[in-house]
Amino acid sequence: MSLSANFLSPDVSAPHLLVADELERVEKTLTYQIQSREPLLREISDHLVSAGGKRARPAVALLVFRACGGGDPSDIIDIATALELIHSASLLHDDIIDGGETRRGKPSAYRRYGLAQTLVAGDFLFGRAFAMCGRFEEKVISWTTEACIRLTEGEIMQGRFRRNPSVTTEDYLEIISRKTASLFSQCARLGAYMAGASDLVVESLANCGHCSGMAFQIVDDLLDVEGDGDLTGKMIGIDLQDGNPSLPLVMAIPHDAEIRRVFEKTDPTAEEIQSVLKRIRQSGVMPEAQRLARSYGQQAMASLEHLEPSPYYDSLVCFVQQLIDRTG
Repeated sequence: MSLSANFLSPDVSAPHLLVADELERVEKTLTYQIQSREPLLREISDHLVSAGGKRARPAVALLVFRACGGGDPSDIIDIATALELIHSASLLHDDIIDGGETRRGKPSAYRRYGLAQTLVAGDFLFGRAFAMCGRFEEKVISWTTEACIRLTEGEIMQGRFRRNPSVTTEDYLEIISRKTASLFSQCARLGAYMAGASDLVVESLANCGHCSGMAFQIVDDLLDVEGDGDLTGKMIGIDLQDGNPSLPLVMAIPHDAEIRRVFEKTDPTAEEIQSVLKRIRQSGVMPEAQRLARSYGQQAMASLEHLEPSPYYDSLVCFVQQLIDRTG
């Protein structure tokens, strides 16, 4: 698989091209780390990991590391791999919680292998991630652990508001801050820290990662309403089907009783889902959500102000913009 092709065409603005070699090393390390004495654990892990994904989180860590003047990338490659393993483990557990049928354009591990085996495979990936982090200093382990804790808190908070029409935009933003932005934030923080950046730069880059993650998730929610399932790798309307409070739903529910009714319903029909998606698209909330995503993107770029001009700086700006502009 060509890592540099995940987001972009091969032109000078393609951010992955500058860290393509490092990303290939992440990919090889992922393949090595999912090996197990139990063939089924390896098979389930490989089912998800080999499906690709954008590798956005490792790319953030590596681009930040290089933009901060990092030299030998061996340590940050291991850390970036560990963070991607954490992300992958969380996806396995997410599909169990949501009863997810597809992931990255193919049947989910949950659908193919069942609940128990997928649950254990997720635990296996978490274990591999922390085994990789264990050789680093306490601060690195603490930041990685913090991301995991926030992930779990975000999952529980999302569950509290599943099919709950009282959810507010503020609730939604807190959910995605924990579930999505926390890992992006730590990727950027660790990239800067491992490059030897000052505390000011480390925290500024952590904020860049946080805002990038917020924008990333909002765009995901928008694509679930008006995206192309062939590009996103999942059925459009899955948030509504699962009762998950995506931003367009949260914004539209207070103003449309039919959207609220279907959101509360345990098993909405395909016709109801398509009808509600149409109502959301016609409601006027989509441009509002797009503006919020762009606002977070602008905040992410503003957080790069302490970096020296370089091709890596330019690539980070481009990367953030493409997170917002992506169609899949």
